[in-house]
Amino acid sequence: MRAVYKRELEGYFKSMTGYVFLFFVFLIVGIYYKAYNLNSGYPSMNVTLNSVTFLFLIAIPVLTMRVLSEERRQKTDQLLLTAPVSIEKIVCGKFFALVTVFLIPMAVLCLYPLIMGRFGTVSYVQNYTAILGFTLLGAANIAVGLFISSLTENPIIAAVLTFLVIFLSYIMSGLESFLPSSMSDGIVMKVMEACNIDGHFQSFITGTFDLTAIVYFLSVMFVFVFLTIQNIKKRRWS
Repeated sequence: MRAVYKRELEGYFKSMTGYVFLFFVFLIVGIYYKAYNLNSGYPSMNVTLNSVTFLFLIAIPVLTMRVLSEERRQKTDQLLLTAPVSIEKIVCGKFFALVTVFLIPMAVLCLYPLIMGRFGTVSYVQNYTAILGFTLLGAANIAVGLFISSLTENPIIAAVLTFLVIFLSYIMSGLESFLPSSMSDGIVMKVMEACNIDGHFQSFITGTFDLTAIVYFLSVMFVFVFLTIQNIKKRRWS
């Protein structure tokens, strides 16, 4: 797994993918951070991070669209499928490489509350709780993008499908409000709540260390990595 992880991580910075992803994240977060926290003097990152969750609609598809689909298109996936490495290690190595690229701007983001602390009183617990939730939300979306990339050999199709799935999750809270009250306790509502990845981020915005939401995000990562493994295994033996 270490070899796959190292190969993937180096690949993102030998091409433009990693740099485009980092530039886009830094640009969007930087604009909102300057507007809310520096110019307006708001002492918390919660409003800033809640306002920039839309960046995942573009950043995650860009980051994940080639991770498996490109190898299928170029037929280099056959080398991986016949390599003396388990599918589990291959997929996990790729997933951890994706998450590592994502953690680079998150590590820089951890400096922002310290900068604000130089100009006034800041609740570090609230700020870093919001950053933790934002990081988990991004990692869960990466797992979704990884799975979708395994479904097609066309990176553009993978990017579009990832965008649509993340967008659907992004608007799920709004869709729930259109359901009649008679369906509020039904199976449809429960399914929609399970698909509402973005909605589970909201508890972190209030500064609440929500263990249930953490378990939810970790479960989303596990489920979609597992589905990716099963999809590749199915192709391996077909």
